[in-house]
Amino acid sequence: MDDLATVEQKVSQLNSDQKKWASLSLEKRLQAVQQALQYFEKNRDQIALDICEQMGRPLHHAKGEINGFFERSNYLCSIARSTLAPDLLNDKPGFDRAIEHVPLGVIFVISAWNFPLLITVNSVIPALIAGNTVLLKHSSLTPQIGAHFEKAFGKLFALQTLNQTIVDHKTTGQIIETLPIHHVIFTGSVSGGKSILQHTAKKFMTPTLELGGKDAAYIHEDANLDAAVNSVVDGALFNAGQSCCGIERVYVHEKIYNSFIEKAKKLIETYTLGDPKDSKTTLGPLAQSKTANFIKDQVDHAISNGAKILCGGKIQKIKEGTFFEPTLIVNVNQSMPVMQEENFGPVLPVLKVKDINEAISYTNDSAYGLTSAIFTQNIETAKLFANQVNVGTVFMNRCDYLDPALSWTGVKDSGCGSSLSKYGFYSVTRNKSYHFKILK
Repeated sequence: MDDLATVEQKVSQLNSDQKKWASLSLEKRLQAVQQALQYFEKNRDQIALDICEQMGRPLHHAKGEINGFFERSNYLCSIARSTLAPDLLNDKPGFDRAIEHVPLGVIFVISAWNFPLLITVNSVIPALIAGNTVLLKHSSLTPQIGAHFEKAFGKLFALQTLNQTIVDHKTTGQIIETLPIHHVIFTGSVSGGKSILQHTAKKFMTPTLELGGKDAAYIHEDANLDAAVNSVVDGALFNAGQSCCGIERVYVHEKIYNSFIEKAKKLIETYTLGDPKDSKTTLGPLAQSKTANFIKDQVDHAISNGAKILCGGKIQKIKEGTFFEPTLIVNVNQSMPVMQEENFGPVLPVLKVKDINEAISYTNDSAYGLTSAIFTQNIETAKLFANQVNVGTVFMNRCDYLDPALSWTGVKDSGCGSSLSKYGFYSVTRNKSYHFKILK
């Protein structure tokens, strides 16, 4: 654990080297980052094992996160030149005008444990390519992943470009308020995001916040039911439900409700709990054992108010791991905590609706607004749904996936700002205008 004085030294070095790093051409910075990415290719097996051991994801799923890491990093590298190129305005004779995208300075990235590679790469790649340096605070649950980022990106062109730090919440606030950092990117809880806002407000900084969700899926009457069930169940249970954009509530049209429930129950019952290093395991332990009781309280509250568990609903201890059984709940109502509060667990509550308008109303009845999904074979139906739900991303016939070409953003308690796409670069740069009058 670092104290403030230790972090101050790291930030001082990052500031000093940031100016030198930013003075290099975009081409040199891009090439250095692309070369550094080879570290993750060379160390695939160890990184996957570290994810498995530190937060409990099944090893074969952890290996998949590395593939996603490269999908995002390679795409961001591919658009860097065009995105960061100056905007040239040549329509006014006698003037040379341009808007450049210049780095902010030292970016404080506060990352999360649930997708320790993917969440971090969203910020680190655009920040470095744009000419910033990075102070990385990874989760205390997954510090080894932060160490991998430091090994890969810590020194580029013999400059200190990324430092990891491990600090407590109090020191985090002191870093933001008292040290020369220039932007904060935070992934975590709503309460954590509010705390970050209080600290950044003292320096007139607007942070980028990704604070989770209570994402909804609507299964329309014309949906391909097998495809919908497969997608939604995976979206709810993958990573033991520990995903900010995982499906945490489902609304199903009354005409296909019974068939959906039957198919979903059959699929959920195929999941296997156990050692995350065992290739047969499809659902690993919760990263934090205390989460199990919170999930159980939500489920028990629903049951005591008329809901019914069709499968799962219990905490299991397997060796050192704490598991929550994959759970299907019916007879819920919209006011229940299981339909309103993020639980970060493998729980799928399903509510029958009479039409798309009721589904839209329920989808918007949430403090969160990260993603939502509609399953239909009619794109016009999907557009109707998408135009009326208040979220950052709307999916049709899929869910729980980040396309690196699209802006990743949320509304309401899901946060503010954007990552990925060209807007991820714009979040770690500022516009600088050049207005030159040419005298003859």
